[in-house]
Amino acid sequence: MDLEGRVAWVVGASSGIGAAVARELAARGARVAVSARRADRLAAVAEGRMLVAPADVTDRAQVHAAAARVEAELGPPDLVLLCAGHWQQMPAGTWDADSFERHLQVNLVGMSNGIDAVLPGMVARRGGVIAGVASVAGYRGLSGAEAYGATKAAQINLLESLRLSVRRSGVHVTTICPGFVRTGMTEVNEFPMPFMVEPDQAARAICDGLERDRTEIVFPTRMAVLMKLARFVPAGAWARLLAGRS
Repeated sequence: MDLEGRVAWVVGASSGIGAAVARELAARGARVAVSARRADRLAAVAEGRMLVAPADVTDRAQVHAAAARVEAELGPPDLVLLCAGHWQQMPAGTWDADSFERHLQVNLVGMSNGIDAVLPGMVARRGGVIAGVASVAGYRGLSGAEAYGATKAAQINLLESLRLSVRRSGVHVTTICPGFVRTGMTEVNEFPMPFMVEPDQAARAICDGLERDRTEIVFPTRMAVLMKLARFVPAGAWARLLAGRS
């Protein structure tokens, strides 16, 4: 996909990866709209160069209203990036049902609401790209990531299933799985975060992948290799390996 002149809608763009991607898209000539809950943060990201359409991803009506505004003011979106995310570590040996519910609402229901708002139009136009930000944390279970990892695994499966369902419709589905990116979500972590990358590096990797029509964008390379290989480790061996690191 040539990003020059394309209408791109970034959902979850008030900070972190979403904000960096929105800026990178604009730098590459895309006509960008940004959405998230915090209108003031969106305005700071947009710097007068992007359409600001606030919406809470957990509220389907708000997401549909934002999508309608994007189409009315910029035109039908050629590219929709679903970046909204929530992360909170679960302490060892405890369970926080409220936190789990919040992860489900933001990460999984939020992605569903974004897809619901744009997929029918893309199918009718027989074109468009839906790109969802999941995580390498969705590849294997990690201590403390019971809620986050579960929703990321679900996102990976959701996007893969959707890709199969729309493969003859002209709609392309891209799964984005970052490793550790230096954002507000990761700055609270007290555990080791290998191969950390900066948000602008993540944004370039994502936009490069989109321009190459990649089905899956995973970065950084060393983390991608490590976590993909981890899928082949037997469950018992994985538990013993991670227990030795906790």
